[in-house]
Amino acid sequence: MKKSILLAGLFLVFACNPASETLEEKARRIHQSVITIDTHDDINVANFTDSINYTQRLSTQVNLPKMDEGQLDVAWLIVYTGQGELTPEGYAAGAENAMAKFDAIDRLVEVYAPDQIGLATTSDEVRSLVAEGKKVAMIGVENAYPIGEDLANFELYRDRGARYVSLSHNGHSQFSDSNTGEADGFLHGGLSELGKQAIVEMNRLGMMIDVSHPSKEAMRQMIELSKAPIIASHSSARALCDHSRNLDDEQLLWMKENGGVVQTVAFSSYVNTEKHNERNTYITALRAKVAAEKGLKWYDRSELRTLEPSERDAFMGYYREIMEAADEIAATDPDAPTGVTVADFVDHIDYMVNLIGIDHVGISSDFDGGGGVAGWNDASETFNVTLELVKRGYSEDDIRKLWGENLLRVLDQVQSISANWEE
Repeated sequence: MKKSILLAGLFLVFACNPASETLEEKARRIHQSVITIDTHDDINVANFTDSINYTQRLSTQVNLPKMDEGQLDVAWLIVYTGQGELTPEGYAAGAENAMAKFDAIDRLVEVYAPDQIGLATTSDEVRSLVAEGKKVAMIGVENAYPIGEDLANFELYRDRGARYVSLSHNGHSQFSDSNTGEADGFLHGGLSELGKQAIVEMNRLGMMIDVSHPSKEAMRQMIELSKAPIIASHSSARALCDHSRNLDDEQLLWMKENGGVVQTVAFSSYVNTEKHNERNTYITALRAKVAAEKGLKWYDRSELRTLEPSERDAFMGYYREIMEAADEIAATDPDAPTGVTVADFVDHIDYMVNLIGIDHVGISSDFDGGGGVAGWNDASETFNVTLELVKRGYSEDDIRKLWGENLLRVLDQVQSISANWEE
């Protein structure tokens, strides 16, 4: 009897001893123990209705069932507005679009799934919701264009739950030049005077400043003006992939000096352009064929800016369906190019950690906005990122920082500066 008890005790010791874990078991234990935060997930208001919403396993890359499957705890849902004319009419149309997305997020957390997900605006709220077993929504604003020229609207957006704002997107806004100016010229030489005032206002309000889309000179000026650390909500390393949406070594070192964080993005063309283009040429032709067979039209991402809002919304309503159908066909094609993988994505994490340190790097997907790589193509596959990090020797503490603690630390600092603001 004693021998049986002894053997049982030894079994429990070895079973609970991390030294006896397989690599995958270790990764799963770590993945379950850390708070996983994805700082950039686009939304379509058509998926926030009483009949179609994120309580269902939709074709979207992010929804509650897929977050559960991949153990993704926090999704920053994005209030995105495409760049339009710098006119009162343009600002009004942009504001209407932005408010519709704020309203959609409110419906998710207050009406459709309050028992499953809550809105957080602080790190304490994040931790509290996760402890309750709920998923967490946070709000980022991609493009300040709909704010117009009235700085008081930043406070309105803050009160609606927004905790980071990018002053521009693809195209120059009234506040800031965009990275797209590298190809077609700049408007402000960085920030406009209104943009400089906006930096101060965001500091005052405790809103994080996002530099993923503004130009390099605009970023330099933001860091110079800001009293708080900043973030790049979805950018990777330009040294590994020479795209204007990525940050070069000088910009990365600015982020370290500023105390901010770069949320490495799993957007395939920003991770490895050559692999992306090879796969994209193949898959685009396949998607167009699948769409045509269904009587639909397929648009390349570069064409979306030219569409009317109704056309873009219609496309966003069916593009995941077409993508998934094409992916199924590609999966059985032995000649299909592999494309960009989770390993390629983590190469960017490695590079930035080596250059600027583990405290200044995080993770984002840009899901439902074009993001996704083989192995992390929707929220249900989130564990694969942790697995790749464990394979490369990152510790549990490192992974905890990468998956969210670095971002929450910056949010805390930004809000502390706001709380102690003196005019």
